[in-house]
Amino acid sequence: MGATVHAYAAREAGGELSAFEYDLPDLGAHKVDIRVTHCGICHSDLSMLDNDWGMAEYPFVPGHEVSGVVDAKGEHVDHLQIGQRVGLGWFSKSCMHCAQCMGGDHNLCATREQTIVGRYGGFADRVRCSSEWCVPLPDGVDGAKAGPLFCGGITVFNPIVQLGIKPTDRVGVVGIGGLGHMALAFLNKWGCEVTAFTSSASKVEEAKRLGAHRTVNSRDDSAIEGEAGRYDFLLITVNVPLNWQAYLNTIAPKGKLHFVGAVAEPIPVGVFDLMFTQRAISATPLGSPATTATMLDFCARHKVEPVTETFPMSKVNDALQHLRDGKARYRIVLEADF
Repeated sequence: MGATVHAYAAREAGGELSAFEYDLPDLGAHKVDIRVTHCGICHSDLSMLDNDWGMAEYPFVPGHEVSGVVDAKGEHVDHLQIGQRVGLGWFSKSCMHCAQCMGGDHNLCATREQTIVGRYGGFADRVRCSSEWCVPLPDGVDGAKAGPLFCGGITVFNPIVQLGIKPTDRVGVVGIGGLGHMALAFLNKWGCEVTAFTSSASKVEEAKRLGAHRTVNSRDDSAIEGEAGRYDFLLITVNVPLNWQAYLNTIAPKGKLHFVGAVAEPIPVGVFDLMFTQRAISATPLGSPATTATMLDFCARHKVEPVTETFPMSKVNDALQHLRDGKARYRIVLEADF
């Protein structure tokens, strides 16, 4: 039989969240219900709440950084156990038969389901997903901090794997926020020389504690010009326009300027600026379940975790305002208190 879910939902774009209940249908053979213990808050939750991307449906239940335990599973789900610690991120289903799924790139499936698009998310006591996207938490990963790894964490870890970043590479991270602070830790433990680009003087020492070996003022064109040809990999985690030509000039021959921040404006680039140095510009969306599992194992082995602040889920509106005000350091996690 199905189950009644207790959640928090907005009834209109930008509206406050309030108590909301809905009934799940009978559990399918390949589905899993997760009892939510914690759920992170991401800027994408705010974008969806405000319908910035034009694809939100109301009532809208945010939440795509879920940490919890398996509460129910379908008859064909053999790889998960009731009570097992698991997590769920931006994607909640993929077709499992297209070339991308069969090749291990489930996150590139053309018909993939998104956890908070056209369905209800994880600001709730329970959330349902297809079993392939329900990823176990290894020992050594704190369930209270794990949620942000399933969105922000995998977003910055995936390109390290996809692009074959080497421990000998010189790398830079532009923007030290919810994404960037995790990128510093990953790349440091990966073995790279890591530079943090930040416009906030207050974050310089913190960036070094998080994993940066050096810092550069991200708004100082002359400082950026001084980095010319230095980086094998420059990860852009911000979503605002910057002096892209200056940043492109920091890329070494065969290096990569890579975007995980959702910059809305077009990026002006001359082909000659790429061609004669064999530079590349690229972007990636989150990661597959297998890459997510690899990231979690890496976190357990190297003791990498996001820097988090915790609010009870009943104070979700306070938590969302804290994020809107730019006060989050660096990820907010809601603790279910239904």
